[in-house]
Amino acid sequence: MEYLYDLLKIVLPAGLVIYGMYLVVISFLQKEREKILIQMKTKNTDTILPIRLQAGERLCLLLERVRPNNLVRRVNNADYTAKELHQLLLHDVRDEYNHNLSQQVYFSSETWEAVKSAIEEVVTLVNRSLQDLNDEARGIELAKRIFQLSLEQKNDSINFALQKVKSEIQIFF
Repeated sequence: MEYLYDLLKIVLPAGLVIYGMYLVVISFLQKEREKILIQMKTKNTDTILPIRLQAGERLCLLLERVRPNNLVRRVNNADYTAKELHQLLLHDVRDEYNHNLSQQVYFSSETWEAVKSAIEEVVTLVNRSLQDLNDEARGIELAKRIFQLSLEQKNDSINFALQKVKSEIQIFF
């Protein structure tokens, strides 16, 4: 019995010391893991933030370039017929959109939907403008009709989409 008592006097303190060391090591490893995760997030933020800002700039540029008055001024030529100008306008809008399609990765679904909706509204506006004209109409008549319809619109989806993009970018600052 005395042998068992002596054994307990040695094993019990040794077990408590080992258990204490185990807790210290586990705590140390958790803190190191947290520190590494924080460093990784900081490094990712340093890398991703400029890319997200650039994506925001590109989306703002896209929306400004497809704004009807900017679009018509950039593409219009006095020699075009209404149908030719219509095709060029739609081609330009689609090219701009396709060129910036990858930017959706950096924005919320809600913001990207606002951008898509703005693009679709511009396409609809250009299509509606052509429907009101006869087959022999000149490009300048289509341009005037586009300006007129864009002024008549009550809610400007391009401004709404720009606000969504800007507000999402401002989250980071």
